[in-house]
Amino acid sequence: MWPQDPSRKEVLRFAVSCRILTLMLQALFNAIIPDHHAEAFSPPRLAPSGFVDQLVDGLLGGLSRWDAEHFLFIAEHGYLYEHNFAFFPGFPLALMVGTELLRPLRGLLSLRSCLLISVASLNFLFFMLAAVALHDLGCLVLHCPRQAFYAALLFCLSPANVFLAAGYSEALFALLTFSAMGQLERGRVWTSGLLFAIATGVRSNGLVSVGFLMHSQCQGFFSSLTMLNPLRQLFKLMASLFLSVFTLGLPFALFQYYAYTQFCLPGSARPIPEPLVQLAVDKGYRIAEGNEPPWCFWDVPLIYSYIQDVYWNVGFLKYYELRQVPNFLLAAPVTILVVWATWTYVTTHPWLCLTLGLQRSKNNKTLEKPDLGFLSPKVFVYLVHAAVLLLFGGLCMHVQLSLPGPQADPCHPHHRCHPLLLRHELPAADKLHRPWDPAPGYCL
Repeated sequence: MWPQDPSRKEVLRFAVSCRILTLMLQALFNAIIPDHHAEAFSPPRLAPSGFVDQLVDGLLGGLSRWDAEHFLFIAEHGYLYEHNFAFFPGFPLALMVGTELLRPLRGLLSLRSCLLISVASLNFLFFMLAAVALHDLGCLVLHCPRQAFYAALLFCLSPANVFLAAGYSEALFALLTFSAMGQLERGRVWTSGLLFAIATGVRSNGLVSVGFLMHSQCQGFFSSLTMLNPLRQLFKLMASLFLSVFTLGLPFALFQYYAYTQFCLPGSARPIPEPLVQLAVDKGYRIAEGNEPPWCFWDVPLIYSYIQDVYWNVGFLKYYELRQVPNFLLAAPVTILVVWATWTYVTTHPWLCLTLGLQRSKNNKTLEKPDLGFLSPKVFVYLVHAAVLLLFGGLCMHVQLSLPGPQADPCHPHHRCHPLLLRHELPAADKLHRPWDPAPGYCL
């Protein structure tokens, strides 16, 4: 069992320490540093707040800034404004469950305070479990316990740590995706697909995870291909690929359909409190009771694409402006890290990369001694995923998001490149040698 594994216990202990420190620092800096007055989403509070509510807000209010306001608003009021649909329902549903557990305190706390407590406690739990899941995944993929251990520690020290603590969906998404990857590495495809599908309901990034399932299925096809009945095997492969795409795409499609019913079908609007209607008038937010938005008349009415384009100006090369040079510099370290990792891996395993990881080498004798650590053949699909995310993010997204926010994404380049930084053992690592660590030089 994992609690008896010393390295897991150490990762769990370190994750708890990092999370406690993060919560303490956010409370301190939230008290001493004035908030930046930006044109961010800030809905009015409808319920009166008492002394205990003010205390909770003073301790945890720093977790509710920026996009966290959207998640808290959705958990409290539902999807009322059009731009709320940029945020998927998985995390708000988790907050609602956490709030239900706090129902005995509702006489003392407002719903807003219960949501803040749910944010802090649930993301605390999700973060700890995600760190352990990443450690387990690293052991399965890298075949090097030391690198897996350090990768999990670096995950806890990531610059995105604050986003894993705040009212964002990154911590839950990390837990689900790390767990899904681990189940896939263990050969449990159905469990992995289910976890990937749930992750898609938390963040749209989960759609890209279908590549892991498809690559695994193609590997199984080529490894078991025989000349006895190749057409039957090909049919089974095509069916499994279709099922993977359908399973991961279903949460996304259902969410888009729900948005369509709210904004494009008559009579589907629900009552909205007057202060929130007034906020929509003042800020120009679209609600369901107005005219039908233009995306309702598209051949494929996707509200998500419309919101990213109109509200966040996300699109091909739209962020390439002179005034954005500082943000490109902010993203430079992660970009360099991924390019370096990709070049190192491709030059080391050219045949593996040419065959898309489906056949490791022309010489079967080399399969007897697989590489350890970052150069393990199993790393190929994760590195491709990181490179694709970097390319897409650099060309189509707000480029600075490649460092702070989506770094909590478990498929983000930063996490995939931890082992590269540890490919050569640091001298200090030998001083930290523990009984459960492999002997120094084991992963060299």
